[in-house]
Amino acid sequence: MEDLLHALTSQTFMQNALIGGLLASVACGIAGSYVVVKRIGYMAGGIAHAVLGGMGLAYFLGRSPVGGAIITALLAALIIGWVGIYWRKQEDTAISALWAVGMAAGVLFISATPGYNVDLMSYLFGNILMIPRHNLYLIFWLDLGIVLFVLLFYKQLLAVSFDEEFAELRQVPVKLFSLLLLCLVALTVVILIQVVGLIMVIALLALPAAIAGQFVNSLGRMMLIAMLLGVVFTSGGLAVSYQYDLPSGAVTVLLTGLAYLLTNLGKALWRQWQLRQKPA
Repeated sequence: MEDLLHALTSQTFMQNALIGGLLASVACGIAGSYVVVKRIGYMAGGIAHAVLGGMGLAYFLGRSPVGGAIITALLAALIIGWVGIYWRKQEDTAISALWAVGMAAGVLFISATPGYNVDLMSYLFGNILMIPRHNLYLIFWLDLGIVLFVLLFYKQLLAVSFDEEFAELRQVPVKLFSLLLLCLVALTVVILIQVVGLIMVIALLALPAAIAGQFVNSLGRMMLIAMLLGVVFTSGGLAVSYQYDLPSGAVTVLLTGLAYLLTNLGKALWRQWQLRQKPA
C-alpha cells in the first residue's frame, strides 16, 4: 500500500491513470444507466467493436487513433440507430455486420501499418497506465458534453428510455433522441476504451449501472451510484494491477464482474431469508 501511495504522489503516469479512471466513471455512470434501462447492451457492443476499424485507419494514415475512434463510434451509432428505427427486423444483422466488419478492417489496417503498434494493443485490451495527459483533457470535455446534454434533455431521454409511445404522445421527437442517446453511448465507449479496452468495454459500461439498478428505482440515483461504483472499480483495479503487476483493464473488469455476481447472489439469498421468515 505504501508503494502505491508513493507512486501516486511521485509518478505522473499513476496520477494520469487515477484521474482517467475518475473521469471515465462519470460517463460510465450516466450512459451505462441508459444502456441498462433501455436494454441496448448489444448495440453498445456493436459500436465498441466497430471502432477498431476507424482506429486502425487513423493509425495507418498517421492520425490520432482516438480521433478515428470518435468518428467511427458516432457513425456506427447513427447507422445502428437508423436501422433500428426504420428496419427493426434487420437490427441484429446490422449490428453483427458492423461488429465483424469493423474488427476485420481494424486488423487489416493494423497489419498494413509498419512496426508494432503497442498503442493500438492497449486500446484493444486496455491499459489505463498509458493514458497521456492530453487524452485526459479530451475525456474531460467529452464528460462535460455528456453531462450538459443529459441535464438539458433529462425528461426527454427519460421518456424515450422507458416508454417511447408515451413520449410520442407528449410530442417528444423520439427518433431524434434515440439517435442522440446512441451517440452519447458512442462517446462513452471511446472514453472507456482507454481504460479497459474495446474488448471489455461493455462490462464497465453496463455492470456498475446494473448493480445500482438493484437498489434504487430512480434513474438519477442510479446514475450517481453507478458513477461511485465506477470510481471504486477503476481505482481498485488500478491498485491491484499495480501491486501484483497485472493488466489493469482485465483486473478492473474482473472486479466489476465479481461485484455484480456477489450482488445478485446476496440479493437472492436475502429474498430466500425473507420468505422463510414469513409465517406459514
